[in-house]
Amino acid sequence: MPEASETAPRFLAPAQVAELLSIEVDEVIALVHEGRLRGSQLGSPPRWRVEEASIAEYLAAQSEEARRMALWRQANEASFPEVWGTTPMRRD
Repeated sequence: MPEASETAPRFLAPAQVAELLSIEVDEVIALVHEGRLRGSQLGSPPRWRVEEASIAEYLAAQSEEARRMALWRQANEASFPEVWGTTPMRRD
């Protein structure tokens, strides 16, 4: 039996991915359909498998989205005097 190359993608069952992400299996399949996770139907009969590398990419994207939302909320909470100073604007 040939050894698996280090560059060959590793695939996980949706149940394994669901356990890793603490979500339901149906949500994993929905993420695949939305293109947020890379997956395909393999074998006979076809069963969903998710590429392991896409999980890290998904988590990184979720983290970046949370970071941006936090910055957006922070910017919305800032008052204009705090941002621009308290000195009245002079018009020449």
